[in-house]
Amino acid sequence: MALSEHEEALLQQMEEALYAEDPRFASRIEKTKKQSGGRGRVIIGVVAGLAGLGLVVVSAMSSLIWLGAVGFAVMVGGIVFAITPAKASLGSVSADGTVKPHQKSTPSGKSATARQGNFMGRLEERWEKRRRDQP
Repeated sequence: MALSEHEEALLQQMEEALYAEDPRFASRIEKTKKQSGGRGRVIIGVVAGLAGLGLVVVSAMSSLIWLGAVGFAVMVGGIVFAITPAKASLGSVSADGTVKPHQKSTPSGKSATARQGNFMGRLEERWEKRRRDQP
């Protein structure tokens, strides 16, 4: 059922208010909406689970206990892979409320230390800002 123009306008206003009030929460909601890797993850997990079950059956018919243990491990691993959500890196929220995407480090490793320095710098800036704003 389609929304009326009035309902669409209200929904748009609510989204804008959400982004203005809590941009970090809004960015998390947006990320979960855009994630489409869940279906592929479930399919891979189910296939691995079925392959492990097949190995258990084959090992029972051939009396190879070690193959049954491997099959059981593959089956459990596939099921666990299917039911656990993928970890997504969240972006950071700047002071003005805009969301910045997560930055990956370079192979040289320099950006990891630079980011750590930026992180500490941001913490110090926030601390100073809180101290200045307090009466």
